[in-house]
Amino acid sequence: MPNTKSAEKRTRSSVRKAARNRAVESRLKTLEKKFLSLAKDGKSAEATTAFRDVSSAYGKAVKAGAIKANTASRKRSRLQIRLNKAGAAKPAA
Repeated sequence: MPNTKSAEKRTRSSVRKAARNRAVESRLKTLEKKFLSLAKDGKSAEATTAFRDVSSAYGKAVKAGAIKANTASRKRSRLQIRLNKAGAAKPAA
C-alpha cells in the first residue's frame, strides 16, 4: 500500500500505463499472427498489406513507449525477410 499521496498517484498512473501497454502488445501480436498466416499460405498481395499494417503498428508502439525501438526494428526486419521469402516462393511454384 502506498504511504503518501504521490505514491498513490504513481500507483494509479502505473496501472493505467500497464493496461495501455498490454493492449498495444496484444494488438501487435494479433497483427503479426495475421501476417504470418497470410505469408505462410502464399497470399503475397494480402501479406504485403498486412506487413504494412504490422510495421506501422510497431512504429506507433515505439512512439507510445510500449516497446523499445530496437525490438521493433528487429521484428520488422524479420517479418520483411518472411515477406520476401513468401514472395519469392510464389512465382517459382
